[in-house]
Amino acid sequence: MSPNPIRVTVIVGSTRDGRLAPSVAKWFEGQIGQRDDMVTDVVDLLDDPLPDSLDPNVPAVRALRPRLAEADAFVLVVPEYNRSIPGPLKTAIDCFQAEWEAKPVAFVSYGLSMAGGVRAVEHLRQIFAEFHAVGMKDVVIFPRVLEHFDAEGNFPANSDGCDAAAKTMLDQLGWWALALREAKAKHPYGT
Repeated sequence: MSPNPIRVTVIVGSTRDGRLAPSVAKWFEGQIGQRDDMVTDVVDLLDDPLPDSLDPNVPAVRALRPRLAEADAFVLVVPEYNRSIPGPLKTAIDCFQAEWEAKPVAFVSYGLSMAGGVRAVEHLRQIFAEFHAVGMKDVVIFPRVLEHFDAEGNFPANSDGCDAAAKTMLDQLGWWALALREAKAKHPYGT
């Protein structure tokens, strides 16, 4: 393990009944687990629910704030719902500000259509740009996500392409996380 690994917070962005996000997130955690330069903290919005309001003093927001602040980078595991992102994920993002600033954000998306969550990712890029976060160019997508499960419910049924995509994305995320961490150590962001 690296002496100062990159702290990656993986956010599981779906809270719906019957959601597929845990399977996708578990696979992705395994991808990060193969690296010796990264450690993960998983925030599942079902387990760490946030309030309907954006009040920064609500206990749930105060509890999650230090976990997000300590992260060097983020990965959002997000489904595409109605050509966008889930409402609880948007609320979670909007509850914080400085925690996202000058940090890289990567995306693992999925959907039932051939788009595979691309529209959700494009919305997230716009949202995170407002927070001065750096969105990774390469993403991991699972179009027609149900076809990625085998008969026993294992995900993904064939991982060659998605494993390679995850490696490319994580390499980019790692580069940006280190570059931004070093830059902020020399000169804090926004000062």
